Amino acid sequence: MEPSSSSSGLMKVSPLDLMSALIKGKMDPSNASSDSAAEVATILLENREFIMILTTSIAVLIGCVVVLVWRRSGSQKPKQIDLLKPLIVKEPELEVDDGKKKVTIFFGTQTGTAEGFAKALAEEAKARYDKATFKVVDLDDYAADDDEYEEKMKKESLAFFFLATYGDGEPTDNAARFYKWFTEGKERGEWLQNLKYGVFGLGNRQYEHFNKVAKVVDDILTEQGAKRLVPVGLGDDDQCIEDDFTAWRELVWPELDQLLHDEDDATTVSTPYTAAVLEYRVVFYDPANAPLKDKNWSNANGHTIYDAQHPCRSNVAVRKELHTPASDRSCTHLEFDIAGTGLTYETGDHVGVYCENLDDVVEEALRLLSLSPDTYFSVHTDKEDGTPLGGSSFLPPFPPCTLRTALAQYADLLSSPKKSALLALAAHASDPTEADRLRHLASPAGKDEYAQWMVASQRSLLEVMAGFPSAKPPLGVFFAAVAPRLQPRYYSISSSPRMAPSRIHVTCALVHEKTPTGRIHKGVCSTWMKNSVPLEKSLDCSWAPIFVRQSNFKLPSDTKVPIIMIGPGTGFAPFRGFLQERLALKEAGAELGPSVLFFGCRNRKMDYIYEDELNNFVNSGALSELVVAFSREGPTKEYVQHKMMEKALDIWNMISEGGYLYVCGDAKGMARDVHRTLHTILQEQGSLDSSKAESMVKNLQMTGRYLRDVW
Repeated sequence: MEPSSSSSGLMKVSPLDLMSALIKGKMDPSNASSDSAAEVATILLENREFIMILTTSIAVLIGCVVVLVWRRSGSQKPKQIDLLKPLIVKEPELEVDDGKKKVTIFFGTQTGTAEGFAKALAEEAKARYDKATFKVVDLDDYAADDDEYEEKMKKESLAFFFLATYGDGEPTDNAARFYKWFTEGKERGEWLQNLKYGVFGLGNRQYEHFNKVAKVVDDILTEQGAKRLVPVGLGDDDQCIEDDFTAWRELVWPELDQLLHDEDDATTVSTPYTAAVLEYRVVFYDPANAPLKDKNWSNANGHTIYDAQHPCRSNVAVRKELHTPASDRSCTHLEFDIAGTGLTYETGDHVGVYCENLDDVVEEALRLLSLSPDTYFSVHTDKEDGTPLGGSSFLPPFPPCTLRTALAQYADLLSSPKKSALLALAAHASDPTEADRLRHLASPAGKDEYAQWMVASQRSLLEVMAGFPSAKPPLGVFFAAVAPRLQPRYYSISSSPRMAPSRIHVTCALVHEKTPTGRIHKGVCSTWMKNSVPLEKSLDCSWAPIFVRQSNFKLPSDTKVPIIMIGPGTGFAPFRGFLQERLALKEAGAELGPSVLFFGCRNRKMDYIYEDELNNFVNSGALSELVVAFSREGPTKEYVQHKMMEKALDIWNMISEGGYLYVCGDAKGMARDVHRTLHTILQEQGSLDSSKAESMVKNLQMTGRYLRDVW
């Protein structure tokens, strides 16, 4: 029988009383006896309608609070817009047979020049041959592994390779994987018989291994059955590499005419091709509403691997001058703090440093462009509807920013402009005389004048713009076609992670010299380093985006192997890391083999850098022998190669015992002289003829026992 509502003790309580009791805990079943628990249960049953309303109301109230907080947080104006980068999933490429002949244009580039030439060839080829397709490919993106390289290369029938050589005959970072795979696979036989190809190299004739990478790839391609269409192009950046490319390209067209034109095309007269002046689409903003630059440099930048595209913000922890006040030059010791960043390095690696143009350089650029420094803009490689702009040679856009920031961080303002930049300036020169002069300098007829007026005189972009004041390119043209992108500067790391795991040390000579035009050229990065404010002096310290580039400049894995180090001036930098490493190994109980360092400077009272450290390395046993050449102390100049001749027998003995020889420093002068001296020592001490001595030097290089870190 259902209890009566009038029964004593089981009456319905008011909602207010029930809530009060629940809140105060008077009806908390956990605090009550079994009788009182039953009583509470009965009351709750009697008031179940209210309980349902109460719980529903609480849920709705909580939901409203959550929505209110979310909407309020979303309505606040953000301090910074972080643009999320889309996740790119690489889909398998589908081979579409559209009946067109396919041409692949590969590039291996360090500064973007090889990529620019590859894209320029593709653009003109597309205009010439509408029955073929042209694809420009980064060698690093071409294949994920060796098997894929081989599988895809077999399918190529017509290809061109643009390959830069840097350092001591090394491939560029993005071509290193391909180059290693290709040069180590000589046992494949003639497997590329279906391939017709051309190679253009980019190098500098002042370096010993001029265009080595291009020459090696060209030779192996022919050895493995491919047919060479044109002789390998040897671009020389010491003169005008654009002229070298133009001359090589003119050899390519007759060959492609034979391969890509049908018989009915033979009588067609092709219209002379004129490359369009590249121009970004530019969007201007009211500074008050402008999107903030998407480069919130922080130690945790979201990337597990740091590289040139994803550098790491690093504070300057220590900076000190290494020359004495008596010196008229300057050399900076600088330490980047990498604690907590996840950035690591190994002894012998290089550090890449991004720096900004000096304020006076930026001010001069602003004056020449006649624009406000606070102009806020963004650059784009597509039209407003999302379709790509004509031309594929655009550099990747930089984030939205002010003109001052763009000129400081992204524009190379002090290098000599390329001929394509002169044509871009000519297109926007209001004075016809100036426009004609610019076009003449960029033409084949003006080659000699360009070589003298531009290359030999080392005229900077800003000097050229000052000489042609009517040339006022819009920002889209200036950043796409006139000013190259400011590149990182590379330095040999002068520390070892065994001694300085949370610091990257740099030893940098100041670049401060007068050019033939009378301009004082100040090195972008070396000047920044000299003027930087270290953390030890101010919490508001200087910092830079940096990354580490791996090197093969390493100590032998066997610590007992003899080593010979030759590094005058800042060429000592990696050897400071080597000696720190050897000292740490010795303190850990390792047995060290003999070591000798040939160091050189002008005067012990001016530029004998790290003198106390060097003496300490000798006293501690990390360095067996220190030999120093002072070039300005005696009646005749004495350099490291002269000291090597004095120690010729010791060098011969160490090499004969399996020793390693390392050279670091200036490639054009010192490294060449040292190379000749080594050849002489091997010839004389080993009683070898010249060819056998040269073979021995080459064998040392091939086996990794003669290593050079030169610039």
